[in-house]
Amino acid sequence: MTGCGCNNEAGGAGGPFSKGKELVEFVYNAHGGTVRDQPISQGAIDIVCQGCKTSFTLETYVGKCPECDGVHAVAPMNPVAENVQFAGVDFTLP
Repeated sequence: MTGCGCNNEAGGAGGPFSKGKELVEFVYNAHGGTVRDQPISQGAIDIVCQGCKTSFTLETYVGKCPECDGVHAVAPMNPVAENVQFAGVDFTLP
């Protein structure tokens, strides 16, 4: 997965350098959905929910805030706290 550009196999406009909802949807669908529930390779990331400001630990590439269910994601290429993106307050996973 390292260096993965994924060639947009999900058919969307997003990619591993997208922002917000577009990145969340990209990671959720990457490699046929196999990435989203994998543990983050470099270890879990402590973040603050970009929706409700609750601190929590993002353990997989796509995760939800335990307080407000806000969906966050980070691309496997560079999984660090400053690259975690938030899908928005009204976003729900399919």
